Amino acid sequence: MKIAVACDHGGLVLKKALLEYLNANGYDVVDYGTDRSDSCDYPDYALPAAEAVARGECDRGILICSTGIGISIAANKVPGIRCAHCHDTYSAKYTRLHNDANMIAFGQKVIGEGLMLEIVDTFLRTDFEGGRHQRRVDKISAIEKKYGRDN
Repeated sequence: MKIAVACDHGGLVLKKALLEYLNANGYDVVDYGTDRSDSCDYPDYALPAAEAVARGECDRGILICSTGIGISIAANKVPGIRCAHCHDTYSAKYTRLHNDANMIAFGQKVIGEGLMLEIVDTFLRTDFEGGRHQRRVDKISAIEKKYGRDN
């Protein structure tokens, strides 16, 4: 599985731990930055990672900023992206099962490394359930299309 990873300066510490975990567990990782602790803007990093997932170049994406909020909002502007901001394994499991989320976001100032890695593991190992949930995901896609945001 190929994973897009990105962060701003507020997520750099967790991103380093995430990259180590993903590489140690055999995932193919594409790092979209940042690699610097200087202040930077999260949309600049969320966008290329989200575009790679939307185009199918990466299977899933993981984003980190200080809160996880801004970077997830930016990613969700890309048509075809369903980025969930999660703080627990239950949400990570059900955003995959029911929403077919293809990206997840974390806040470095909100969550610790150990819990983040448990959530990542759940997110990456859970498949979309489909069935009645596909109808709902299709309705989300219809909203994107209605507002001119379809692929």
